Amino acid sequence: MTLDGCPALVLNADYRPLSYYPLSLWPWQDAVKAVVADRVIVVANYARRIRSPRWEMALPSVISLKDYIPASRRPAFTRFNLFLRDRFTCQYCGQPFPSHDLTFDHVIPRCQGGLTTWDNIVTACGPCNLRKGSRLPHEADMHPRIRPAEPSTGLLQSHGRAFPPNYLHESWRDFLYWDMELDTP
Repeated sequence: MTLDGCPALVLNADYRPLSYYPLSLWPWQDAVKAVVADRVIVVANYARRIRSPRWEMALPSVISLKDYIPASRRPAFTRFNLFLRDRFTCQYCGQPFPSHDLTFDHVIPRCQGGLTTWDNIVTACGPCNLRKGSRLPHEADMHPRIRPAEPSTGLLQSHGRAFPPNYLHESWRDFLYWDMELDTP
């Protein structure tokens, strides 16, 4: 594995990831700079070492910030956060899609006075968005599966946990899903 394939999982001071989706990762260079600047605590290391002419250190795989960064109370209204709120699923046909195959739909169309707000936008696939067009849900007989609303930061984090990254280093596993409720028989 090259050094570029050795990012560090970044935890807040409470030992929870700053973000689950996208997962809060720093390139190895930024992690090493933060360690040298004494801004983070090294929680776990890779089995690799890095060296300079004067020193060497284990390459950090998990770091925790020394100062707590509070989560934003209100998430930004972005395309990504909208898709995450709706779990990358068309709210009309119920099918999941990759983000590049999704659009957003105004439940009350703009031409009928609908606003571009959390309460009026849902995730839609292209075919459903075209089929609904500029009609109201009852006119098109297409109703969103969820009532659109502004999500909390906690809800977005919870939804993000459902989309694990393609690569998980074994030293990260203890920090990613420990705050989820365990299934009980």
